[in-house]
Amino acid sequence: MTTLIRPRPYQSYVYGYPHKTAYRPLPDRPPLRALWEREPVDALSLYAHIPFCEYRCGFCNLFTRIGAPDDLTGRYLDALERQADAVRAALGDRPVRFAAAAFGGGTPTYLSADELTRLCDIAEQRMGADLRAVPLSVETSPTTATADRLAVLAERGATRVSIGVQSFVDSEAKAAVRPQRRAEVEAALARIRAARIPVLNIDLIYGIEGQTERSWRTSLAAALAWRPEELYLYPLYVRPLTGLGKLGGDTEADWDEQRLRLYRAGRDLLLEHGYEQASMRMFRRPGAPEAGPVDYACQTDGMIGLGCGARSYTAGLHYSFDYAVAPREVRGIIDNYTRTTDFTRAEVGRAIDEDEARRRHLLQSLLQAEGMDVAEYRARFGADPGAHFAAELDEFAALGWLDPAAGPALLRLTPEGLAYSDALGPRLFSPAVHAAMAAYEPR
Repeated sequence: MTTLIRPRPYQSYVYGYPHKTAYRPLPDRPPLRALWEREPVDALSLYAHIPFCEYRCGFCNLFTRIGAPDDLTGRYLDALERQADAVRAALGDRPVRFAAAAFGGGTPTYLSADELTRLCDIAEQRMGADLRAVPLSVETSPTTATADRLAVLAERGATRVSIGVQSFVDSEAKAAVRPQRRAEVEAALARIRAARIPVLNIDLIYGIEGQTERSWRTSLAAALAWRPEELYLYPLYVRPLTGLGKLGGDTEADWDEQRLRLYRAGRDLLLEHGYEQASMRMFRRPGAPEAGPVDYACQTDGMIGLGCGARSYTAGLHYSFDYAVAPREVRGIIDNYTRTTDFTRAEVGRAIDEDEARRRHLLQSLLQAEGMDVAEYRARFGADPGAHFAAELDEFAALGWLDPAAGPALLRLTPEGLAYSDALGPRLFSPAVHAAMAAYEPR
């Protein structure tokens, strides 16, 4: 691998590994029953993907489409129900327990209140998830966070609502191709608080064209006024086939410097207000209710994804459906999903061998501010991480990214290491995953 001498700080957001652009059609289309028959099913995570939005933000490369004509949401939920039946049958007669659930997208609250009720019914009655007994996180938007939808979520046990605000400054929202007004955002936040859902998360973005440290602080202050239990600070990325298309005016080096400066300003402000940093992006207010599961570990436990944009994880295979960003391709995939009657096999995915499992464990742990328990890694893989990733860890230490005060029992990033999470993460990708991602043709 190439050694990173002066790494660019913003290379790739590692929210899952391997990335979906490394997935490929599975020639043997393995039966789900065979994939899950030896997997532990006592602490699963359930994720339902709703691929609809009222509009597409300029930076968005998520798998989603704008609008849903001709009762498409109803047909999509029909297919989701068929898929849930097939997946639950594949899990067999063993007692199955879900430790966490989430509805994402897209925008799940694009669905009407009645459709959200049906989505909850699918999760509970078809999959067997007890939504009122486990953490349930739901994503929303300012225009779709209506009182009737929020009432459904609150009644069905939602413990966390995450709203994508991105900026409270109208001109910045416009620059990000996000048609919203601050007054609409504030009204939505008031409705969420009125619904009394325990955890409110607000997403903000830094690096928008025209954004200054002063305007960034304006957004942060506006968010803090609502005392959210969580805040996520995301760097802006401009990716292929998105509305922004390219960064106008600034060089990449200038933009990197702007984003780093704004990140540090936002981090320092939140720390001054008593928030605790959980990762490069995530900040939590002390004393806030825990929104995550207490007995689910993202490094080891399985996940079941429902919907055409959802991923499922077993120990040996991560799988999903086809992936695209361009509107025409996305519409075609959704249409194919709604017509599917046989959901008993995995279609697209990537095998996880021992090396990839080690990389995933290290990535998912090290990118958290609390760091990685070395003994836990050793117990799982039979050796210390230095035996498997000596070159990478030596490099991280030389760059000042590893905290020597953590001692030998803990691998933990320094504040600078956290700031460079989007450079550190890709450094741990395997050559095979790097090659697959590079060969992927955006569409």
